[in-house]
Amino acid sequence: MPSAAPKGGPSKSEQTWTTLEDGVERIMTRLRDGIDMVLYMKLYTAVHDFCTSARGISQSASALTNNSQRGAHLLGEELYHNLTGYLNRTLAGVLASCQGMSGDALLAYYIREWVRYTTAAQYVNHIFKYLNRHWVRREIDEGKKQIFDIYTLHLVRWRDEMFMKIKDNVMQAVLALVERKRNGETVEHSQIKSVVDSFVALGIDESDGQKGTLDIYRIHFEAPFLEETKNYYQNESRQFLADNSVVEYMRKAEVRLAEEKEHVPLYLLGEIMVPLTKTCNQALIADHSGLLRDEFQTLLDNDRIEDLGRMYKLLQRIPDGLDPLRSRFEKHVSEAGKASILKVVQDAGAEAVEPKSYVDAILAIHTQYQDLVQRAFNGESEFVRSLDSACKEYVNHNKVCEKSSGKSPEILAKYTDTVLKRTAKTAEDDDIEALLAQIMTVFKYVDEKDVYQKFYSRMLAKRLVSMTSASDDAETSMISKLKEACGFEYTNKLQRMFQDMQTSKDLNSNYKDFRDGIEEGDRKTAIDSEYKILGTGFWPLNPASTPFTPPTEIVKEQDKFQSFYASKHSGRKLTWLWQLCKGEMRANYTKSQSKVPYTFQVSTYQMALLLLFNDSSNDVVSYDEMAAATGLAKETLDPSIAVFVKARVVLPQPADGKPESGTTYKLNHGFKSKKVKVNLNIGIKSEQKQEVEDTHKTIEEDRKMLIQSAIVRIMKSRKKMRHQLLIQETIQQISQRFKPTIQDIKKCIDILLEKEYLERLEGDELGYLA
Repeated sequence: MPSAAPKGGPSKSEQTWTTLEDGVERIMTRLRDGIDMVLYMKLYTAVHDFCTSARGISQSASALTNNSQRGAHLLGEELYHNLTGYLNRTLAGVLASCQGMSGDALLAYYIREWVRYTTAAQYVNHIFKYLNRHWVRREIDEGKKQIFDIYTLHLVRWRDEMFMKIKDNVMQAVLALVERKRNGETVEHSQIKSVVDSFVALGIDESDGQKGTLDIYRIHFEAPFLEETKNYYQNESRQFLADNSVVEYMRKAEVRLAEEKEHVPLYLLGEIMVPLTKTCNQALIADHSGLLRDEFQTLLDNDRIEDLGRMYKLLQRIPDGLDPLRSRFEKHVSEAGKASILKVVQDAGAEAVEPKSYVDAILAIHTQYQDLVQRAFNGESEFVRSLDSACKEYVNHNKVCEKSSGKSPEILAKYTDTVLKRTAKTAEDDDIEALLAQIMTVFKYVDEKDVYQKFYSRMLAKRLVSMTSASDDAETSMISKLKEACGFEYTNKLQRMFQDMQTSKDLNSNYKDFRDGIEEGDRKTAIDSEYKILGTGFWPLNPASTPFTPPTEIVKEQDKFQSFYASKHSGRKLTWLWQLCKGEMRANYTKSQSKVPYTFQVSTYQMALLLLFNDSSNDVVSYDEMAAATGLAKETLDPSIAVFVKARVVLPQPADGKPESGTTYKLNHGFKSKKVKVNLNIGIKSEQKQEVEDTHKTIEEDRKMLIQSAIVRIMKSRKKMRHQLLIQETIQQISQRFKPTIQDIKKCIDILLEKEYLERLEGDELGYLA
């Protein structure tokens, strides 16, 4: 038991507390004057002695322990409550002093007193360290919820006796300061920061006094701060939009958002960044998103890339803010692409559209809006997807494609042919590679890739046969690009065509050695010839559509080569593609007009016609003789003669005579040309048109086989399948090559049923027959 005090005087514990109270008072009120070490040690010792003074009371060892513990407990509790009472009285005085204060005066007072109080609390906490280590720790360990270490006790008392009674007034002062800052006034950031720090410090976990929480901060600072922020920007944005354009408002909102972000590290807690950003986004952007989106089309129409980028960054900050923009962007690009192509059609006519003009129109729109996506929309994948969808729409559904959905890939293949074909204006290798990359950009958007493949393979075949490719490297590069885009199967035959060309080179080398073994006289009359052996299954070439009787000179060379080839490969049949053959003829009869005889570049048909003049005594051959000697159909004969007449290689009799029976043709000995080599091998339009029609027929047949093979492949793996599901999976498998119609798939299913590859089961189910 504590020792009793003398009658009429204070007890020892009261005397000790009086000493401590005087010291704590000095720390609380005159800390700025400092505290010397002597006073500090005096107070520290007083706390120590006060808490341990029960040790000398007991008379026995056993009683010593029990009484010591009980006495220490009572004295510790007494000291703790004495300090608590002192703090309550002190804070009551602090609170009374600020009654009637508001605004800056209250804020300055609150911050000054908070700094003084918490600084003093640290000193007091050191003085009462012994109490913290023993009595306070034991009480906390025993589960006492309202016992805290001495520093935390200071905070708890401030919270309950001071903060809870003036918090609303303090927050009003803080919010007024923040508003002035937002209005452009210069304010002390440190004042707001000090208030925030105090709110955070007062977040004490009642169940565990050693832990802090942000409850006080969130409830009493963050919530009203965010509410005031929302109201401020809602009012400001409403007023600003009433007097300014949407574009000006976007600039204003951009600045405001940046300012709020900068303010967080200056005087706010980092945890507020997310809710503050969300609040600002709602007030500045979401509440006005309709107005912003309405302005989007105007910005697009006027190519306002900077403003579009600003709108993108703003609307990106709110949920689903960009979805309407993406759909509008897609529609805009699609319409722009169709309008660009329509202009090309109007300038040239739907049937006379130049492949280069058509492809350039497609690429111009794609390049323009791809650049816009990168610069304004940061290359975002969803806008890239919208751009791709729009390009696919205007590439496959424009004015040119009204009559035939396969027109775009056909024209693209023709453009590819002009790029890869050797001409006087052939581009450099680097330029060709850039053009091929552009072709692949358009190719990516083509739906009917099988149409492109057919036309491309036919044109490649002609380039290889006629040796008019600008570059073997360019040809190989293009095939590699197609293979990467569509797979090995898509380019398999194209690669085999190149293999055949290499085989043909080796074969011609061996044939030259074979001819060198012929008698000297025969070699003098021999035609200098070269042959290309093309595999029927890989080359998209058909036999000539017209009968043809080659001249004797050609027949002799033909027989020699056939004998040679038969000696190398038994059992193989050669089919001569006369429509692809060509040659050069020296016009010796023109020596009087030029120092060097002209050389005519002609087709084999034209060669046969000109050779007839070698056997004519007066250089005149009739139309009927030409028809009889060559056996050519009128559709091929007439255009071939017309080329001679137009170039004035021959002169018709009568002068205006048409290619028909009764007309005769005489060699023009006065023929003149600026070039020594004169190209007369000009394509016949009727044949070109027929070739296009034949290509489309081939495409239709190939599609039927492709659909059937896909159906068989699916059914072979599934065994049984419902009719509708089979159609859906077939479309999914084939859509990479072209988009099949449901009607075409149904027809192919019927064909397979007739061929007994499939059978009908109960309901609408189909089964596979092995």
